[in-house]
Amino acid sequence: MIIGVASGKGGTGKTTVATSLALSIADKAPLFLDCDVEEPNAALFLKPALTYHEQVGILIPEVDWSKCTFCARCAQVCTWHAIAVVRQKLLIFPELCHGCGSCTLACPERAIHEVLHVMGSLESGMAGSITFGHGILSVGQAMAVPVIRQLKKKHLDRASAGTERQSASAGVAILDAPPGTSCPVVETMRGADFVLLVTEPTPFGLHDLRLAVRVARDELGLPVGVVVNRDGVGDAGVDEYCAFEGLPILMRIPHDRRIAQAISEGKTLVEALPEYRPGFIELYRRIVQEAAR
Repeated sequence: MIIGVASGKGGTGKTTVATSLALSIADKAPLFLDCDVEEPNAALFLKPALTYHEQVGILIPEVDWSKCTFCARCAQVCTWHAIAVVRQKLLIFPELCHGCGSCTLACPERAIHEVLHVMGSLESGMAGSITFGHGILSVGQAMAVPVIRQLKKKHLDRASAGTERQSASAGVAILDAPPGTSCPVVETMRGADFVLLVTEPTPFGLHDLRLAVRVARDELGLPVGVVVNRDGVGDAGVDEYCAFEGLPILMRIPHDRRIAQAISEGKTLVEALPEYRPGFIELYRRIVQEAAR
């Protein structure tokens, strides 16, 4: 089972929930992937021993100038406008290229071949019985999706197209998504069996929860459940919205200063406050139940 843990906004406690869920079901030897490649921070809490490192990126065009006739066919087929031909000059813009390979296939002179454009790196290792992996987007790179895609491909053989998974970690996988509802979040959610949305009972939390539900349930067609963090602050808007939309609230985490203090010290919730562990075990049981419907 692949569980995506997401939120419409940052700071709701998404990583707090994801890491504590992983530790609470450690007996199942879960896989944990931190897909927030722009600011991965789950390793600060799970403290894995990272033993693997790999540079990743996309294949971008490189031109053999002895063969190029400047016919501009490559520029014509490039959806992303990453190639431009101006008179007897051909310009390539790596930051716009999505690595689709159309230019290479379309070149009548076979003057284009592809080279790796490094966009980031993958690291992995073990945190106790938890298999851990995260991606790190290189400074200055604009596109996080290729790094997330390759992180998932390395650890999950069930690709975005929905083919059958054959991974050794085919039991439980927890994917900690980036905040927001943009392309990196969509890429993280794609292929999941269930999406757990972490929110807070405030007007901002409700606004961003609506957006996240629209992406996960309405656009991707995935089953969704909600965790209300900092329960007791704000208003009843989130509860009313979930009731109206038929969204199950699977767990409530109270507004507790001790939790904030533990997180600030680099501790997970269930390590600092073990009394919450049964609640996360129950959360996993309810996720399995909801996903089976």
